[in-house]
Amino acid sequence: MSASGNAGTHPSLIVITGPTASGKTRRAVELARELDGEIISADSRQIYRGMDLGTGKDIEEYGDVPVHLIDICPAGYKYNLYEFLRDYRTAYADIVGRGRMPILCGGTGLYVESVLKGLALPEVPENRPLRDSLRGKTLEELTGILASMKSLHNTTDVDSCQRAIRAIEIQSYYAEHPEAASQAEPHPVKDALVIGVSVDRDTRRRRISKRLRARLDAGMLDEMRRLLDSGIEPDDLIYYGLEYKYLTLHLTGVLSYEEMVSQLEIAIHQFAKRQMTWFRGMERRLPDIPVHWLDHDLPTDEFNRRIIDLIK
Repeated sequence: MSASGNAGTHPSLIVITGPTASGKTRRAVELARELDGEIISADSRQIYRGMDLGTGKDIEEYGDVPVHLIDICPAGYKYNLYEFLRDYRTAYADIVGRGRMPILCGGTGLYVESVLKGLALPEVPENRPLRDSLRGKTLEELTGILASMKSLHNTTDVDSCQRAIRAIEIQSYYAEHPEAASQAEPHPVKDALVIGVSVDRDTRRRRISKRLRARLDAGMLDEMRRLLDSGIEPDDLIYYGLEYKYLTLHLTGVLSYEEMVSQLEIAIHQFAKRQMTWFRGMERRLPDIPVHWLDHDLPTDEFNRRIIDLIK
């Protein structure tokens, strides 16, 4: 993993990323205080109101540091990449316009990489006839259809039937509207400074297990009950994956409590592994934007000093 690159230019954006349970939120907050910065969340689930413990929102960690793109949608809504990039650009312009440093923080690799690529996706309307024609197809069949339309660089397009159908819908729109496809051409943000919070596998596993139990003790099941009691359909919560999938399966009688905890813990470990696979792939796909990996257990002063040295 690279340890050279952006030094010598003042970055237009600082990114703090890494796998779940690496402590990146705390690092971003400490850096924001040091650099008079504001944080833009790059977490695909923390945008939802009422989904706090399940997404590890840790609102109290931000303290007096402004944070954008958290709690902007109702639970049950299906936020997408187009909306994220639109909202990111709005938040970024606002922060820069006030002379402050934007710090993008989160572990949703698709969001981080799309920002660094400089993607600006056109809005793609719903295609009801196409959706109807695809309904009932297996995820494998949908993946095959999508693979015939584009190169599958990431698995997030095909991690559920709903997402695969949306991805096919977008590619179909691009085929019919080439001018829209050209808008989606990337313009990489080469003056971004990307910091990865590195944590070894065994430590990461311990932190994930400890954090899961702490969230359960803090009332994560009650949070899930409130969401279901508010009228959100179980399938809509399952769609969000991980905690929302397994706790909903427990609350609807599919899994026992012990099965839920065991299967969820395994799923989070697998998720963290996939995140690291994504970040390594991102380094290959964006060779001009290196990731500077810093150990998760560096003292705050040292962590910030290394970033400031890279800026200088």
